[in-house]
Amino acid sequence: MGENFNVAEIFGEDVFNDSVMQERLPKKIYKELRKTIDGGKELDVLTAEVVANAMKDWAIEKGVTHYTHWFQPLTGVTAEKHDSFISPMNSAGKVLMEFSGKELIKGEPDASSFPSGGLRATFEARGYTAWDCTSPAFVRHDAAGAILCIPTAFCSYTGEALDKKTPLLRSMEAINIQSLRLLKLFGNTTSQKVTPSVGPEQEYFLVDRKKYLQRKDLIYTGRTLFGAMPPKGQELEDHYFGSIRERVGAFMKEVNEELWRLGVTAKTQHNEVAPAQHELAEIYSEANIAVDHNQLVMETLKKVAGRQGLTCLLHEKPFAGVNGSGKHNNWSIVTDDGINLLDPGKTPHENIQFLLVLTCILKAVDEHADLLRESAADVGNDHRLGANEAPPAIISVFLGEQLEDVLTQLISTGMATSSIQGGTLTTGVKTLPDFKKDATDRNRTSPFAFTGNKFEFRMVGSSDSIASPNTVLNTIVAEAFADACEILEKADNFDEAVHDLIKKYATQHQRIVFNGNGYSDEWVAEAAERGLPNITSMVDAIPALVTDKAVALFEKFGIFTKKELESRAEIQYEAYAKAINIEARTMIDMAGKSLIPAVVRYTKSLADTVNAVSAAGSDFSVAKELLDESSALLSDAKTALSKLTDVTVKGASMEEGKEQATYYRDYVKAAMDDLRAPIDELEMIVDKEFWPMPSYGDLIFEV
Repeated sequence: MGENFNVAEIFGEDVFNDSVMQERLPKKIYKELRKTIDGGKELDVLTAEVVANAMKDWAIEKGVTHYTHWFQPLTGVTAEKHDSFISPMNSAGKVLMEFSGKELIKGEPDASSFPSGGLRATFEARGYTAWDCTSPAFVRHDAAGAILCIPTAFCSYTGEALDKKTPLLRSMEAINIQSLRLLKLFGNTTSQKVTPSVGPEQEYFLVDRKKYLQRKDLIYTGRTLFGAMPPKGQELEDHYFGSIRERVGAFMKEVNEELWRLGVTAKTQHNEVAPAQHELAEIYSEANIAVDHNQLVMETLKKVAGRQGLTCLLHEKPFAGVNGSGKHNNWSIVTDDGINLLDPGKTPHENIQFLLVLTCILKAVDEHADLLRESAADVGNDHRLGANEAPPAIISVFLGEQLEDVLTQLISTGMATSSIQGGTLTTGVKTLPDFKKDATDRNRTSPFAFTGNKFEFRMVGSSDSIASPNTVLNTIVAEAFADACEILEKADNFDEAVHDLIKKYATQHQRIVFNGNGYSDEWVAEAAERGLPNITSMVDAIPALVTDKAVALFEKFGIFTKKELESRAEIQYEAYAKAINIEARTMIDMAGKSLIPAVVRYTKSLADTVNAVSAAGSDFSVAKELLDESSALLSDAKTALSKLTDVTVKGASMEEGKEQATYYRDYVKAAMDDLRAPIDELEMIVDKEFWPMPSYGDLIFEV
C-alpha cells in the first residue's frame, strides 16, 4: 500500500516560503524583502546578498548541488539551466559553495535559442532572467538530484518580454491599480492590493508506457494519428467519478505527495469522462503562483508517470472518438483584506459594487471576445472547441437564472428590486436531510461561466500554460474598470451615475449573455444573429493579437508593445505550421514504413489462402471478399499517402507565416484525414497479429 505520510507535516517542506524566510533572514532583511514582494519596492543589493546566502544554506541542507533560473519561454513549457554552487577552490584545495545576490537576481540564457518572433536574431544571443520574488523558490528532487529552482521572468537584451510570466505580472499590476481605483469610489480605504486569484483544473490521460512506445504518433505528436474506435468507448458513462484503479491510485498518491512537498495545493482527483482520462484540481492562489504551480503539476504528472511504467498524455485530443482534455481556469479578484469582488452576497440586486464589477466584466468579454478566444488557441484545441465535448468556439457568458433575472430587471426598469433565491431541496427520503439549493444551476457548455463567486474560463487546452488567458483576462477587465472610473470620478451624483452605468453596460452587452445549450446548432445560428464571433481554428484566432484595438489596449496598460504582439502572432503561426508538419510527416512515416507493409503482408496471406482453398476445390468466397476489400482500401491508402507527401513537401517549402499556416490547415490537414480514413477501416479488417501497433482498446482500457 506504500508509506503513509502526514500532509500537514510535509506540505511546503521544499519551498523557500514565508515561514522559512522569517526563520532564516534577519528581521530587517525580511521586512525589506516583504516590501518588494507586497509593494513592488526595488530590491537593493545588500538585501539580495543576504537572501541569496540564506537560500543557498537552506538548499544545501536539503542536498541541493545546483540552482536554476526556472522560466517560461514562448514554447509553452518551462526552461532551465543548472549551475552548481561550486566556486574556485581555496588555497587548501577545498571547494567553496557560494551563491551571490547578483546570481540570484539575474541569469543569462541564450535568448536566440528560444522562440522570439523576430525580437532576437539568430546571432543575437544575449537574454536575461530576472528573479520573480513574488513566487517562492523551491527544491525539486529527481534523477538529476536536488535542484534549487528560482522562478524568473525572461526578457531580451533590448528589454522585450520573451516569456509568458512578464506580461502576466504586468497585467496583475494593471488590474490591481484599476481595482483599487474602483474600490475607492465605493469608499473602501482599507484594501491596499487587489490580486487575481486562479484555480486551474488539469485533465490528462494515462496509458501504459510499453504500449506508448509502440506508437510513433504518440511519441512524436502526443496524439494518435491513426486508430479505430474499440467496441466500447465512453458511451456507458461509467468512467466519470468511477472507482480509481489500483495502478492509477498509486500514481495519484505519488503525484500528490510530490506536489504537496512543493507547496502545490493539489485538492481534487477523480476519473474524467473518457476511459483512461483523469483530473487534478488545485486550490486557488495568486495568478502568477497558480501559473507556476500548474507548470509544476504538468511536469510532475509526466515525471511520476514515467517512474510507474505509465505515460501521461497532456494533448488536448490524444484519441479520436472520445472526449479530449481541457483545463478550466477559475478566476476571481480578491483584496489583501479578504474581499472577493465577485461575491454577489445573498441579495445581489442590492450589491451595487458587485453589479458594477459584473457588468464591467460583461463589457470586457463582449468587446474582446476575439482576444479571449486567441488566448486559448493551440493546435490540439482545434480538435475540441466546438466539438460537443468542450465549450463552443463562440465566446459567451453564463450567469445563471438569478443574475440574469437581476440584469433583466436593470435593463427593463433601471432598477433591480429582488433576487431569486435557491430554496430547499427535498430528497423524499426520511433518512436523508433536506438541504439548501443554490439559486442557479451550472452550465458545462458555456466557455465563460459564473459559478458563485468566480468565473470559469473553460476553453483553455490541457497542455497550455494558463499565463496567456489570465494575462488577457486581467487586462481586459482592467480596461473596463478604468473606463467606468473615468465616468464615475467625474460624476456630480455618484449613486445616480453608478446605477446609470450599470444599466448602460448591462443593456449594451446583453448579447454576450447566454444560459442555454452551447452545443446546439440553434445557438450557432443565434450567436451569428447577435454578431458574436465564431472562430473555429487557431489560424483564424491569431490575427486578434495585432488588431489596432488589441495594440491600443495592451500598450495603454504596458502589457505588450506592438512589436511584442507582432512577435507572438508570428510565433503562433510558426507553431501551428510546425505542429501539423510533424503530424503529417509522422503519418507518412507510419503509413509508408509500417501500416501499409503490414496490410500488404495480410493481403498476401489472404491471397495464399484463396489459392489454397481454390486448389482444394472448396468455397473461397469469404477470403476472396476480404482480399478484394483490403486491396481496395490499400489502394486508397497508397493514393492518399502520395497526396499527403506532396502537399507536405509544398507546405514545408513555403515562407513561414500566416500563408503557410493557412495552407497546412486547409490542405495538409485535409490530406491527413484522407489517409487516416482507409487505414482506420483496414484496422477493423486486418488480423491483429499483422497490425503493428497497439489499438485504442489496448491503450485506454489496459492501464
